[in-house]
Parts: sequence; structure tokens; C-alpha cells
Amino acid sequence: MDLLQAKEKLAKYGQEHVLKYYDELSEAEQKDLLNQIEETDFAVLENCKNLGKSEGRGTFSPLAAMQVSEIEERKEEFRKIGVDTIKAGKVAAVLLAGGMGTRLGSDNPKGMYDIGLTKPVYIFQRIIENLQDTVNQAEGAYIHLFIMTSEKNNDATVNFLKEHNFFGYPEDKITFFKQDMAPASDYEGKVYMEGKGRISTSPNGNAGWYSSMLKAGLRDTLLKEGIEWIDIFAVDNVLQRIADPCFVGATVNAGVACGAKVVRKNAPDEKVGVMCLEDGRPSIVEYYELSQEMMDAKDANGDPAYNYGVILNYLFNEKALFDIAQNTLPLHVVEKKIPYIDENANLVKPETPNGCKFEQLVLDMIHELDTCLPYEVVREHEFAPIKNKTGIDSVESARELCKLNGIEL
Repeated sequence: MDLLQAKEKLAKYGQEHVLKYYDELSEAEQKDLLNQIEETDFAVLENCKNLGKSEGRGTFSPLAAMQVSEIEERKEEFRKIGVDTIKAGKVAAVLLAGGMGTRLGSDNPKGMYDIGLTKPVYIFQRIIENLQDTVNQAEGAYIHLFIMTSEKNNDATVNFLKEHNFFGYPEDKITFFKQDMAPASDYEGKVYMEGKGRISTSPNGNAGWYSSMLKAGLRDTLLKEGIEWIDIFAVDNVLQRIADPCFVGATVNAGVACGAKVVRKNAPDEKVGVMCLEDGRPSIVEYYELSQEMMDAKDANGDPAYNYGVILNYLFNEKALFDIAQNTLPLHVVEKKIPYIDENANLVKPETPNGCKFEQLVLDMIHELDTCLPYEVVREHEFAPIKNKTGIDSVESARELCKLNGIEL
């Protein structure tokens, strides 16, 4: 894109201020800014007007989970199906690793955080060791691991994993790709600038992984390798089992478009999204959307009907994903603190929210599908999220759970 084309595009969306310092930039910086203008979807900015408005959900009803007791009874049946599926090369994994360790007090990618006590134990290391456990169960059949980074942490992530020899995982079984970014704006829909030559952007939400894969041309790889199932999971859970054969087998055997790992809630008001049906289709109801009536509802066994929280570990049928990718997912407007340069080009780091970011969410992706199997896992063995430095869902709590599971730190 040349300067004239950039001016035309910006004028169309009322964003001419993006070029305010263009003449002060070096040639390389000018080129980078023009590229960013070309790649940025400014059309999303009109959604600022929807901030704070109810997005309008449908009618919720319970969706029963496959419980641990049934999984234990049928473990060998499911495991055989899963192992056969993995050995046939039909399963891939996608690690959502675009985040930074800011809340942990680190300027590095979150996966680089060291949770070790007597030796270095990195979050990335724990994840790859967990994936290696699956490979061992599948008699040495390696699973292609796709790692989604962001433009902010890509280089550091790639370099870190290369320096550590991918913690023993074969390099030819690892593919990196970057998550698409969305512009960040003030409440009037004017994009913020984080520098004289840089539009402020943020990742486009946890449902952006598949569209980002498509944009990166990776569906060719999926088809060429015969991959039919993709297990997606977040970087911050150091105990999660990845594409484990029992989960794969249960999902494949159920004939559904998606499997979702869930844990039994530890309290009716626990702050987790809950698997449910929405207008008869699988969905996730957020904890703040649960009415008292839903919290009090019971299933046939007398247990809470909305009792299974998602842990962001899903097994998707790739063909079903590709079919729904032809539709546009809803866009969620989120109020955030966005660093920006003021009219004198000084960097401002706001103390309170000052604008909008735009995200697509996995719950909408699941709601586009016809069927989903909620698959219960034992919280203490598979759910140790690291969101904070101390307290609940923290480095401290994850360390304790690792020790409980015999993991040396």
C-alpha cells in the first residue's frame, strides 16, 4: 500500500490522525506503518457504540456432561479409539500463547515464566512435557503442535523455544503462526496510536485462532497431513492433558463436532463459564449471566444442572470448523486500559479504562456448531491456571497442584 492509498483508506473511516507524524518517521518506519494500515480492519471500530449494551442471549437449558464415573468405566474403550486416531495422524494441537506475563510481573511472553522452586521449570516446558505424555501413550506417534503467538511476543517465543531445543519435542512437528490483531480505540471509535508510527492493537480474542490459521495458509498443512481433529488450549494451565487419548476417543466415539473439557464447579457462583444449551445449541453461559434460578436448578440426580465449568481445552472437528468459518462470528466490545500517545506524542499509561478492544470468543464458535460433548476431568489433576502472581489461580496455587501431582519443581 502506498501513501495515497493509505490516506484514502483512513479517510473512509475517519482515521486520518494515524499519519500525523508520518513525515518524521524513517523510511523503514513509514513502510511498517503503511503495512499496518493495509492490514488493519477499521470497520470494527463502529462497534464502539455497542459498548455496555446487552448482546442479547437466547434461552438457556442444561447440557449434561460425560462424568468422571462413566469415563473411568469406559476408559480402555475410549483410550483405544483415541490412540488409533492419534497414530493415524488425525489429531493436531494448537497452543494459544499470544499473551504476556504482565500480571505476573514479567515483560516476557507468559509461557516463558519460571514456576520452578529448586530448578527452572517454565510454563512452556510443562506444556510440552504434558504433550509428550500423550505421545508416549500413543506409542511414539508425535502430534503436530501449532503455536499461536502475537506480534508482540512472537520473536521472543520462537527464540526461547529454539534456545531450549523445544524441550525435547521434534522441531519439525512445531509450527508457529501469529494471531490477527484488532485496532484499539477511544470511546468515539478513533484508533489510539501507541507510537508515532504504530497503531495500538490487541489480539482479536480466543476465537481468532482458527481464522488466523486460515490467514496463515495453514489449512493446506492440515489437509495434507490428514488432520481431522484439533485440540486447542491456553498457555496458562500447567496441568492440562493435551489431546489425551481418552478425551479424543470419547469425543470421536460420541460423533460430535466438538469436545469440551470441564470441571465440576467448586461453588455455585464460581467465576467460570458453564457449558449449556442456548436455543437448543451448545454454548457457554458466563458466570455473571447465571440467574439465581439457574444456580438453584437440579438435574435428575439432584446435582446442580449448571455445574460444569470450561477450562479452555476443546477438541474441534476441523471440517466442522471450516464450515462455520464461512460465517462471521459476533464481535464483543471490551472496555480496557489502552496505552497511547497524547497530542504532544508523550506516552500515557492510563490508570482506568479509556477505550475499546474488540474480540471474538470461543463460546460463539461453539454455539455455531450442532453438537458438543462436555467431558469432565478432575480439577486437581488437570486445572492449574496461572493468572495472578499470588492468591487464587496463581503461581502459588499452581505450584501446590504440581506438587500434588508429583511434578518436581
